[in-house]
Amino acid sequence: MADKPKDTARELPLANASPAHSFRSTDPARTARAIWYTAPGAVEIRLSELPSLEPGQALVRTAFSGISRGTERLVISGAVGQEEWERMRAPLQEGAFPFPVKYGYCATGTVEEGPAALAGRTVFCLHPHQDRFIAPVEMLVPLPDNVPVRRATLAANMETALNAIWDSGASAGDRIVVVGAGIVGLLVGHLAARLPGADVTVVDIADRHGIVTNLGARFATPADAPRNADVVFHTSASAAGLATAIACAGLEATVVELSWYGNKDVPSPLGGAFHSQRLKLQSSQVGQVSPGRRPRWSYRRRIEKALALLADPALDVLVTEEIAFADAPVALPRILAPGAAGLAPVIRY
Repeated sequence: MADKPKDTARELPLANASPAHSFRSTDPARTARAIWYTAPGAVEIRLSELPSLEPGQALVRTAFSGISRGTERLVISGAVGQEEWERMRAPLQEGAFPFPVKYGYCATGTVEEGPAALAGRTVFCLHPHQDRFIAPVEMLVPLPDNVPVRRATLAANMETALNAIWDSGASAGDRIVVVGAGIVGLLVGHLAARLPGADVTVVDIADRHGIVTNLGARFATPADAPRNADVVFHTSASAAGLATAIACAGLEATVVELSWYGNKDVPSPLGGAFHSQRLKLQSSQVGQVSPGRRPRWSYRRRIEKALALLADPALDVLVTEEIAFADAPVALPRILAPGAAGLAPVIRY
């Protein structure tokens, strides 16, 4: 994650968390409402006062913010290990792990105040769930004309998928397996399927056949997963999925681990085929640009490319649920509950 930036909002006393509550301020134009994780399974909406705009900043009115099921499930459950508290801070996070914390990093909206070049532009920003916010202009990435604001909430996940493709060394003609058909896994499969001649299969225990096919890959259950793959991506955040990924890898192949398990220990089958097949287990994490691209690719260039890769309307199928901002205190604990199904929910402001 990026270095902790200067806070851009000052928290006021806790507002009523009821979805029906109406927030009031003596100066509504300078206030904002934000979602806070306050205890295991607990979500509140808090009112904050926005400071005056400074040079190099812009005020954004949020349209949508994406919910990262995997990461935010760990946040709401307090399962971010203490050794990761600083590394896993979101760029404009407020509060601290485990609680209370204002989290999130997939916001899209319209610039209301700021430099003339950004006025009225729709932008993406790595900002927590909040209806209006102030951010440094260098963190605001204008959306391509062919990427709608709702679909653009997938940008952070697409950035993760792109980085993983780079980390893997996957190339044209490869036999590629993706274990885990969540958002990141589906985006990895979508990108891999665009490699010329690549044979791409996405594996999951849930039936995602239709979605996977529409994104250009094949679908399989773990029992039918292909073997002897050149590259395997694992995104399921489960021990069983990691075992399946290792079983799919061919001689001296690479298994790219994208899952983040929080403070959970995960058993992995490193005997048998893993040892004799001379497999490589490669961690991929979006906090750093992949080493092979780092000398030439800045974070800005990577996120701009991730947004450009969202131009395909087929990706709209990944945004499966839309919840009203005021309903978040009730909806988020349900969406982020262990075992809750679904793909990429968004908050509508």
